[in-house]
Amino acid sequence: MRFFTGTLLVLWLCGTGLAFAVQDPLPELSAATVMERAVIDSDEYNDVWYDFDDDEDFTNDEFAIVDIRDPLEPFNRGMFWVNDKLYFYLFKPVARGYRVVPEPARRSVSNFFSNLGTPVRFVNSLLQFKFADAGTELGRLVVNSTFGIGGLFDPARHYLDWEKKDEDFGQTLGHYGVGNGIFIVWPILGPSTARDTVGMAGDFFLNPLLYVEMYPMERIGLTALEQQTALSLDKDSYEALKRQALDPYLELRSFYIQYREGQVRR
Repeated sequence: MRFFTGTLLVLWLCGTGLAFAVQDPLPELSAATVMERAVIDSDEYNDVWYDFDDDEDFTNDEFAIVDIRDPLEPFNRGMFWVNDKLYFYLFKPVARGYRVVPEPARRSVSNFFSNLGTPVRFVNSLLQFKFADAGTELGRLVVNSTFGIGGLFDPARHYLDWEKKDEDFGQTLGHYGVGNGIFIVWPILGPSTARDTVGMAGDFFLNPLLYVEMYPMERIGLTALEQQTALSLDKDSYEALKRQALDPYLELRSFYIQYREGQVRR
């Protein structure tokens, strides 16, 4: 039981992102600043590196101009290459092997981790004065932790239509006008920004499993379980993104920035 609890926490650690960002009210753009146009369609690009809820898709049918500061591009491209190889040669093969477990069981594991993430969503909803969303998150926690057998099932969604409200500290900072800052690709964690990096660090301390005594390897095991569960449920969306991209790095960078901006605006 202790190992199982430990295994569940580490996957949560990998799924979060770190970030410090200063609001740059867009002074003169440096040479490192890239102006790009991209269309976001989350029905086509499902969750690969992040936890995109199928029922809270972000769509934007209009072209949007996004300012992307990427002074670390050589480093970022190197990390992108490393993460890409890890994905195709380690993480995805393991996730596909994990698919021998029936999908309902894997969805229950995903629900369990989602339930553990309630404090992050609840606190950040409050910080953004989204009191109705905060109330929904609190209600979901109570219902799913009891009638949902510790969060393994999601009766709050299926019977009460209480949808999960994806909020994090990076979005909270954006809500108060903090800009993205520079784009960063972290090893294993994937794409982020300075703001989202700080945001992930802040959310880390809201993880309830952080306060459960366990060994480091148990935490790593939990993080691995969470991430592999998410990948096993993914419909190979990263592969689809790569196939249609002339430059996969630029495509992922643009998609990430657009997606996060959409989350902040909603």
